[in-house]
Amino acid sequence: MSDPDATLTSYGMAEDFASAPVLGITILWHPQRERIGEQMLGPAAGGAIALNRFAPLFAPLSVRPGAGHEGTPLGERSITREPVHIRFVAEGGIQIDHVRGKMGLELNGRPSNGTDRFTAGELERGIVIGLGSQIFVCLHLMRSLPRAANVPGLIGVGDGAIKMREAIAQVAGTSMPVLLLGETGSGKEVAAQAIHALSGRRSGRFVAINMATLNESLAAAELFGAVKGAYTGATSARRGWFAEAEDGTLFLDEVGDTPASVQAMLLRVLESGEYRPLGAGADARSNARIVAATDQDLGEGGFNQALRRRLEAFVIRVPALRERREDLGVLVRHFLEAEAPGDGWNLPFELLSQVFNGDWPGNVRQLGHAMRRVTLDLQAGNVPVLEQAVGLPVVAEVVAPPDAAVTSSSAALRPVRRKVSELSDDDLVEAMEKSHWQILAASRMLGISRPTVYKLLEAHPRIRFPANISEEEIRAAWEACEGDLQRCASRLMTPAEALRRHVGLLGLSERV
Repeated sequence: MSDPDATLTSYGMAEDFASAPVLGITILWHPQRERIGEQMLGPAAGGAIALNRFAPLFAPLSVRPGAGHEGTPLGERSITREPVHIRFVAEGGIQIDHVRGKMGLELNGRPSNGTDRFTAGELERGIVIGLGSQIFVCLHLMRSLPRAANVPGLIGVGDGAIKMREAIAQVAGTSMPVLLLGETGSGKEVAAQAIHALSGRRSGRFVAINMATLNESLAAAELFGAVKGAYTGATSARRGWFAEAEDGTLFLDEVGDTPASVQAMLLRVLESGEYRPLGAGADARSNARIVAATDQDLGEGGFNQALRRRLEAFVIRVPALRERREDLGVLVRHFLEAEAPGDGWNLPFELLSQVFNGDWPGNVRQLGHAMRRVTLDLQAGNVPVLEQAVGLPVVAEVVAPPDAAVTSSSAALRPVRRKVSELSDDDLVEAMEKSHWQILAASRMLGISRPTVYKLLEAHPRIRFPANISEEEIRAAWEACEGDLQRCASRLMTPAEALRRHVGLLGLSERV
């Protein structure tokens, strides 16, 4: 089986690549699964491509320029010899022409009209082309030459994935703090683990902590440790997360939700490497490397700005999945291979079309959960249905702003906001279930802030945080759910991120 990131291409217009983005076509789905992720590089603005059974040539990573083999056409009999013509038009747009009736052609989930035009913005987001009954490709712009993945765990063939891997490789060997910016589920923790794996600290521990789950009154003790008797209930000395991450990497997830009481303490560690355990008479030193992540704008909301600037020593943006449409094929293949490596994956064309045209507001995490459910359906002999597999719409539910003139389907939209007083206990449970017990996703679904969701969770009569659940009950649920975090969170009715941290403390291994 080929590398999930195997990607390279035909280099017919390579000389134009340095001066302008070129048109790329990536195979999202092909009956020969090893061909998923192959690419071809087409022309810069002004050129054209003829796409049919025999052309153009798509090449895997092993094919290098001048190697004597420039790649392989799509080659499937369901694709006609009559070409689909793809050419640039005014203002960076694209026109796609084909002879109707010769072959089924789907563009962004809809049947082709014979002549279809797309704006530069639509091309930037990626145009999904369904050919015949078995092939999907993505038409998109390329600003970087495709190349092998040099960073573990970060799967993707497009510009976003390439640039993210290059940034990680660049900073991993330093001791600089790193701030990862990206939406929930986009892969920030995977990126943090990659930084650790490529660093000189790889033999040390990678310690992940969700800052949003820290109790305001105990946050300092959890981060920096405490001596015996430092606070009520401290019957013994306590090592903090900084001590646990000695010689390794400390990952501060959701750093924007760090309790205000410890932000100045974090700043001191970043500036001097020193901190004082709660109740101690002397300072301790830390050499842990700090990697932080957030989906928030740290310039707003009262976050300590000196701390923000320290964290921003090196910033890496983790793109949302909707910005990486060309990566959907290799990601789907990765998840299916992990669940059912020897199966034939007889996925319906309609389901694949929904997958490749979806916006995936839950990003890579949501896609992974969906593919696991799809695999279970296939193994049970059922026809998988994406809505059932996802549990959430793959397109975010939104409404137009009041009095706004909506001129296109891509107009800026805002989520529905709801009053807390209108929410029942059952509404909260339903939102948490549909959000796979992810607090941020539930807050967006309910149209309320994340801190408000935390308060509702704490007051809920049936929902518990892991700290309030016995170790025996957690271990029993974990075993029953075979290490599946989302299933276990649902079974225990507890937030998934807090549960992930808690099971890590118990030495339990999460299923990946």
